[in-house]
Amino acid sequence: MLNILITGGAGFIGSHVVRHLVKTYPDYTFVVLDKLDYCASMHNLTDIMECRNFRFLMGDITNVDFVNYIMKTDNINVVMHFAAQTHVDNSFGNSFAFTHNNIYGTHVLLESAKNNPNLKRFIHVSTDEVYGETPMTSEEGYTEGQILNPTNPYSATKAAAEMLVTAYAHSYKLPVIITRGNNVYGPGQFPEKLIPKFCMRAMRGEKLPVHGDGKAVRSYLYIDDVVEAFDIILHMGKAGETYNIGTKKERSVMAVAEEICNVFGLNKEETIRFVEDRPFNDCRYFIEDDKLAALGWSEKTSWEEGIKKTLAFYRDADGWWKKSLVTEALNN
Repeated sequence: MLNILITGGAGFIGSHVVRHLVKTYPDYTFVVLDKLDYCASMHNLTDIMECRNFRFLMGDITNVDFVNYIMKTDNINVVMHFAAQTHVDNSFGNSFAFTHNNIYGTHVLLESAKNNPNLKRFIHVSTDEVYGETPMTSEEGYTEGQILNPTNPYSATKAAAEMLVTAYAHSYKLPVIITRGNNVYGPGQFPEKLIPKFCMRAMRGEKLPVHGDGKAVRSYLYIDDVVEAFDIILHMGKAGETYNIGTKKERSVMAVAEEICNVFGLNKEETIRFVEDRPFNDCRYFIEDDKLAALGWSEKTSWEEGIKKTLAFYRDADGWWKKSLVTEALNN
């Protein structure tokens, strides 16, 4: 029997994963620890709040005593660590918060896990951005053995957290697994991210802000495919390994903006507005997912289907987050 602690479980990816696992594995118990930061929402967990194998705790992963308490009282034997500050733009202006949450918070969890003799898995959720920029001319993506080369404060904190995870695996024989994923989109994502921001601004008849020249490309995975990946990694992943969760289908920021305009019947020239780029903006992140594919995973959701499901959510998302926070996110 697995007793699973999921940090950041009221956030976008974490909540989708926990809802799937709670419903699919009734013999497992799940504890979600989330401090309900601006981008999280209890609405993400509404349909499992009454499930007997689920418990929600509001709290911070940097609280040493609280984390230790949960580990012991709930007999935790698996940790799935999603909690993090993730918005790259914010990391340029408030980098200390990223260091505190992403590095120190991970360190607290590792220290607690180190003292847990029943630990079977520590799944650390990282990002493709730790690899740094992929050359635009490259036809092959980065594999899990690539040397890390983060280029912004956010990815630097995620890479540093990975170093801690790896060090604890070596020093204390912790059964760790690291995942590095592409950009994820779908229902329930706070509209500071590109796709939900474009969807909500388009619905309001507002301009779509494109950083720089819009030529930067990203690989977008629909959330249901990512959930399946974590299910497979939880049950079939090998301790000590790293798994990329990626897609070969790339789109430029400009192409995404144009497709959203097409969906809403908006004039592209009038709707798309070019804005000042970040201090540094990687043009491309491209990764290989052969290791995960060998476990049986594959991308199943087409871009068209994923966008259709995502738009359906945002058309009826009023009240999902505080209105003032949404307005601030859409205007930044």
